[in-house]
Amino acid sequence: MFEVLQPAPPDPILGLTELFQRDRHPDKINLTTGVYKDESGNTPILNCVKQAERQLLEDEATKSYLGIAGLERLANLTREMVLGAGHEILDQDRVCGVQTPGGTGALRVAADFVATRFPNHSIWCSQPTWANHPNVFRAAGLNVENYPYLDAAGTGLDFAALRTQFTQIPEGDVLCLHACCHNPTGVDLQNDQWREIGEIIQERALIPLVDFAYQGFGDGLDEDATGVRELLRHVPEAMICTSFSKNFGLYSERVGALTVLAATQDAAGCVLSHLKSCVRSNYSNPPKHGAAIVTTVLEDATLRGVWEQELAGMRQRISDMRGQFVAGMQQQAPQHDLSFITNQRGMFSFSGLSPVQVDALRNEWSIYLVSSGRINVAGMTPQNMARLCEAVASVL
Repeated sequence: MFEVLQPAPPDPILGLTELFQRDRHPDKINLTTGVYKDESGNTPILNCVKQAERQLLEDEATKSYLGIAGLERLANLTREMVLGAGHEILDQDRVCGVQTPGGTGALRVAADFVATRFPNHSIWCSQPTWANHPNVFRAAGLNVENYPYLDAAGTGLDFAALRTQFTQIPEGDVLCLHACCHNPTGVDLQNDQWREIGEIIQERALIPLVDFAYQGFGDGLDEDATGVRELLRHVPEAMICTSFSKNFGLYSERVGALTVLAATQDAAGCVLSHLKSCVRSNYSNPPKHGAAIVTTVLEDATLRGVWEQELAGMRQRISDMRGQFVAGMQQQAPQHDLSFITNQRGMFSFSGLSPVQVDALRNEWSIYLVSSGRINVAGMTPQNMARLCEAVASVL
């Protein structure tokens, strides 16, 4: 049977990383995969994570299975991060959630829940969106549709077109929204736009599925959650997928959570039972170590303070690299205005480079970008900035 198979196409992002690893150019630059890198080009382990792991090494008494929903305390802490401690929704007991293997696992559990419990409904993604969103949703059996996002220049939001499309989406369909640091564009919704979206969702009886993969990487932990909190002021139901890969640097530990807001306490309890059923038939129960790290840090005031300082440092480095890149491009190619990049948020920027220009960067300079022109700003360093700007100027 296996002999009749043809090779599957490589992942559009991870496949480039494999090409990068085989490239022998001494000054090659990887701006593809969404992984934070420090000024030395390394993906560090945070100090708060190391301290938490030492505590776990001393205190952990068992490696037995977690329950289907994972660490309940992590689910509770995630809700507090998303909603803000003391939020009135938390007191209404109409929120439930499960720990998942990363944010991608949360997306898949949510997709399984929708596809199996509410069939014949589509999910709508921004055009563009994270390349793996359609894969995850289609694998769960959902039909994927697109709504417009970028303006004609490809550097800002076309909110009028987005809003018009939202008013035409069939009742009961799901909207995939990026909470902040939109991947791949870095172009985010403003707070008043979140309010308008919330009103449309409520009027149209749609279900928002919010991908919250970068909390703390935009403007701050609370600042990055303002859009979601505004949305939840207007909608009775929502699903929120949280990832701790970026803001804790726990990429390989696969730590995430799915939070679901229901209209009533009874409905929330019923939803949780269905989420557990979806988990049980998929991966049975989630891994413990990474979740225990996050829980330990968030519950310990000292460790949380260390984490927030380290997170602020990562956020500031990315912001600095945006500024240095725009300044470098102003020197190298003053006829091209790339100042819009400083207005974007998070790890990624939509550069406006075409697939032909991206190919030229890879073939002539050993600089790797996704074909859409998405740049991982965290891959920029003071050491590679001059060469990067020279290369980009050469292909513009």
